[in-house]
Amino acid sequence: MLVVLDDIIEADALGAMRARLRRDAHWLDGRMTAGHQSARVKRNRQLAEDDPVALELSAEIGAALHRSPRFVSAALPQRISPLLFNSYGPGQTFGAHVDNAIRMTGRGTLRTDLSATLMLDDDFEGGALVIEDVFGPREIRLRAGQMVLYPSSSLHRVEPVQRGERLVAVFWLQSLIRDDAQRRILFELDHSIQALGGELDPLHAQVVALTAIYHNLVRRWAEP
Repeated sequence: MLVVLDDIIEADALGAMRARLRRDAHWLDGRMTAGHQSARVKRNRQLAEDDPVALELSAEIGAALHRSPRFVSAALPQRISPLLFNSYGPGQTFGAHVDNAIRMTGRGTLRTDLSATLMLDDDFEGGALVIEDVFGPREIRLRAGQMVLYPSSSLHRVEPVQRGERLVAVFWLQSLIRDDAQRRILFELDHSIQALGGELDPLHAQVVALTAIYHNLVRRWAEP
């Protein structure tokens, strides 16, 4: 399941984040966190996980994510990796790769069920995120403040930047629901319940019944 989430970060906050990243951040070679194969096709810069700017902005973005009902519904997050802040300048790219199945963090290990890219600036050319799914390659172009969630098992790449700077925050999630098809069913069911609840009384029998089905499916499928 591939989901684009709108307006995760508001415009004023985005402007402040970009200013901090461009003024105070200490950028390093992006290959330092890549696996053996990924390092051969990765050409960008990123912040260390313990960089003070990264830690401050990660806390701000994390709070915004947990305020987003659509994010919680789509991801059903159990654990979230530390955020990585990436910068791609002209000519920089990340060739086709699949994200590592397990990420080692300071908090332990995390199974990567979902990958996320949050766009922090959209004043650049090129640099599209291309994700392979069952329907073939999908080119994802996000506005600043938008985020895309997609299965970490997907082959994906970042096309070379032609002009400007592509600033993004990327991270990985271990979901309560490991199976992508089950997660899609729950997301669509939750969306339908919310839409129906907007038309009917939230205590209407049909809304209550569907809500019970949703929670019983979560109870059956969730991995604690």
